[in-house]
Amino acid sequence: MEELVIPFIEGDGTGPEIWRAARYVFDRAVERAYGGRRRVRWLEVLAGEKAYRKTGSWLPRETLDAFRRYRVGIKGPLATPVGGGIRSLNVAIRQSLDLYACIRPVQYIPGVPSPLRHPERVDMVVFRENTEDVYAGIEWPSGSPEAQRILKLLEEMGQRVDRHAGIGLKVMTTYGSKRLVRMAIDWAIRKGRKSVTLVHKGNIMKFTEGAFRAWGYEVAREEFGERVVFEGEFEGEPPEGKIVIKDRLADAMFQQALLRPEEYDVLATPNLNG
Repeated sequence: MEELVIPFIEGDGTGPEIWRAARYVFDRAVERAYGGRRRVRWLEVLAGEKAYRKTGSWLPRETLDAFRRYRVGIKGPLATPVGGGIRSLNVAIRQSLDLYACIRPVQYIPGVPSPLRHPERVDMVVFRENTEDVYAGIEWPSGSPEAQRILKLLEEMGQRVDRHAGIGLKVMTTYGSKRLVRMAIDWAIRKGRKSVTLVHKGNIMKFTEGAFRAWGYEVAREEFGERVVFEGEFEGEPPEGKIVIKDRLADAMFQQALLRPEEYDVLATPNLNG
């Protein structure tokens, strides 16, 4: 029998209860799919409260090493450490392993109740950037020395911000944005999807989310050339076998996802919009 080793983090709070049910479903699904020829060997690794009690660390190095070695893993919900050090275990795991793309399929399952009038039209896959934007967690509380230094710098640059403000940075890079869009387009081509939509708020945040849009179009144009076509370059149906690249403002996209979901296929988004 062929075995696949998958590390798992049981999780905190409801994690153990959720994991028991999930593991049963996974094992039965593998058994059904492969007729007993394959199975998963579950390897527990520690993080969160359980890890802290046993090792004194919220996120032991051995846990990250296991994920790097097996290149796959699953985790339950994790508590946020109280006090200094790690602000969020989820963010720490994603940044340590550079898990830059959060890929979320959104598809209707027949028979499941839905508030939508035509849920059967929904078949989208969201590629959400997972390490940058406000999710980078670069922030300082109101009144802190760090926040005051940033406020002073902003004032020197002619920007007036209330002195009681907490400060957070919205960091978006060319590299981070392009690799996310690159993955979305490549996936769309390999899976035979119809379009990739860049979702942003570039009309207001021109140098972050506006840049995400611009960098996304650069990737499509420079690296995928003959495989893609841009919205507005054709009338009627798009050319056969080409992926349509388009963009939408985030608030409009949320509306379109409800009213005209059949027009959208793969979405590539910065972290906050995703």
